[in-house]
Amino acid sequence: MNEKPLLERYYSRLIALERRAVVTAETYRFEISRFLGWASREKIGLQEAVCLQGVIRYLAHRRGVDGIDSRSVAKAVSALRSFFRFLRDEGHEDAAGFASLLQAPRRVDRLPQVHRKEDIDRLFSGISTETPLGIRDRALYELIYSAGLRISEAVSLDTQEIFFSKYLARVTGKGRKQRLVIFGPDAAHWLRRYVDEARPDLLRKRNSKALFVSRLGRRLSRKGIWKNYSTLAAKAGLSGKVHTLRHSFATELLAGGADLRSVQELLGHADIATTQVYTHIDKSRLKESHRKYLPRLKSWSPEQ
Repeated sequence: MNEKPLLERYYSRLIALERRAVVTAETYRFEISRFLGWASREKIGLQEAVCLQGVIRYLAHRRGVDGIDSRSVAKAVSALRSFFRFLRDEGHEDAAGFASLLQAPRRVDRLPQVHRKEDIDRLFSGISTETPLGIRDRALYELIYSAGLRISEAVSLDTQEIFFSKYLARVTGKGRKQRLVIFGPDAAHWLRRYVDEARPDLLRKRNSKALFVSRLGRRLSRKGIWKNYSTLAAKAGLSGKVHTLRHSFATELLAGGADLRSVQELLGHADIATTQVYTHIDKSRLKESHRKYLPRLKSWSPEQ
């Protein structure tokens, strides 16, 4: 099976015809690369893989080996459905009716994980700022937390999209929609140090419009951010992913009295229903505080 040309044609279709966001297209391409790689290792041809039993075996492999949850299974199924539609249009008749039969598992709604303010302070203070990479990481994570950015929004930032005098950044979110976000003085301080001191050292006379760059002077990747954050979080004794900083940002805003519509705008959510999940987090915190400080009422439940 010649995977690369097939994957590139599929990726081009996602971008050009289906007008998918770059992040979505890359996620789908990566998932289908996994699928084709699995089929190759199992010595299964494309025709044999694109069937009910083939997909069941693949998803069982992903659950068993990679330990993915229902949300990740749903993403995999979504990618497979898209890929099978592509195969149908490429002339693979076996995929014609199969795409519509694939159904994602029912998603189990979970409250997003958040960090307390003191945990975030401990996380950030654990970043060594004695090196250009350390200054970069401090600036990066301070900005993600202060402005509630998605990882993809942070890595796509260019230098001209930061407005220090107004504490604003222009970011490109899902669906390539742009919005202005606000960041605080701590983020501004570390961003200024990074731009003035660390970034020139990392670039070493290279030219780049990217704000956050790697040790080789290239635009920092999402994978690089995930890896660095995992190391820092483990050092601080915390779990969660980089996205936890965004969740924490939204939760702190609502806890501080911000209205839901303003938080929606700052996060770049298309639907306010997506933002409403953070109101449930705030309620759960309220219950936790109630039980902690009123121990004699531990057995009482607000639902009763």
